[in-house]
Amino acid sequence: MTWAWKTDLLPVFQSGLLESLIAAVTFVLLIVYHWLLIRRVRRHPLQTAMGITNHVRIQWVRSVMDSKCELLAVQTLRNGLMAANFLASTAILISLGLLSVAFKPGLFLEISHALNLVGARSEILWMFKLMLLVVLFFFAFFNFTLTIRYYNHAGFMINILEVHDPTVTPEVVAEVLNQGALHYTLGMRGFYLAVPTGLWLFGPLWMLTGAVVLVWALNKLDHTA
Repeated sequence: MTWAWKTDLLPVFQSGLLESLIAAVTFVLLIVYHWLLIRRVRRHPLQTAMGITNHVRIQWVRSVMDSKCELLAVQTLRNGLMAANFLASTAILISLGLLSVAFKPGLFLEISHALNLVGARSEILWMFKLMLLVVLFFFAFFNFTLTIRYYNHAGFMINILEVHDPTVTPEVVAEVLNQGALHYTLGMRGFYLAVPTGLWLFGPLWMLTGAVVLVWALNKLDHTA
């Protein structure tokens, strides 16, 4: 009787161990990639898309403030504000939708378990994955709202002549604008990381595959050389 009980638990233990191992490999892959990206942005910024865009924004602010092109500045910042506003709204709507699924899993839970080939089929673990996905979208929402905040500040500052306030220099305005752009990038990373996390609902193999494809795509986008 005892041996039969242990035999029944063995597949459950093995599936949970395999899922933990694959999930750990996936998280390590994503963390190492972003750690290497941050290091390269700091050491060789002009070899990364983030470093180049930061440099271009500094030059753009100088050009706008020197030539007093207020209309160009307003239109450009408006485009950024509209994009951040749309993405923030999308993130919060997806978060609320996922929360509704968490309270009423129903058919979605059955489908995810059916597609889970090697992982553990535990409802508690499935809820953890879903809540992790919700946290990612809340993270994206928070960063996009901060983008809106910084862009609004930059919109006011960029129209102030340096002769009126010596503290409002192009470098200061560009720093505020780049802070907003940084939060925009973080918000987009939240969306990107939601891909392997969402696939994790259907099993760890789907998650690992999504992470590998994501890292490959981000490597193409993040690096210029």
